[in-house]
Amino acid sequence: MAIDQAVDGGTEGKPTGMRARPILVVEDNPMDLDFMLQAFEEHCVLNTVHVCRDGEEALQFMRSHSTPDDLSLPLLVLLDLRLPKVDGIEVLRQARQLPVWKKIPFVVVTTSREDSDISRAYEMGVNSYIVKPVDFTAFTEVVKQIRFYWLLTNEPPFPDVGGRR
Repeated sequence: MAIDQAVDGGTEGKPTGMRARPILVVEDNPMDLDFMLQAFEEHCVLNTVHVCRDGEEALQFMRSHSTPDDLSLPLLVLLDLRLPKVDGIEVLRQARQLPVWKKIPFVVVTTSREDSDISRAYEMGVNSYIVKPVDFTAFTEVVKQIRFYWLLTNEPPFPDVGGRR
């Protein structure tokens, strides 16, 4: 079952330029998820975070949020490859077959440096591939870069609350 977590407890006081749509994190490792949520907080990522803990749950979420006007449709998906039930490559493959989900940026954040995983992820339409750092300081730097590019610089495919892009 997915849980929504607002890293800051809400969106009041959101800085100009931040996007109101949520971030979907597909991650089964509790420690990696905790690192990510702490790093979001440290770098003032104010978007609500929706968490799916396996690939099957992620696919169910995607099927239930399939229109651009659904404000639960995420601004960004952070996807691990090593997932229970359905692996991340298959999640990505199925997501890219859904019209709305073809447009949403997917960033793989995984432990795998395998050339075959990197190649398959890009073949399935991933927008970026990041190998998870093992220590928290390096992990927060990765989240800082994700925040800067994907949440502040990149123009999203769908408007957020209030019709802003």
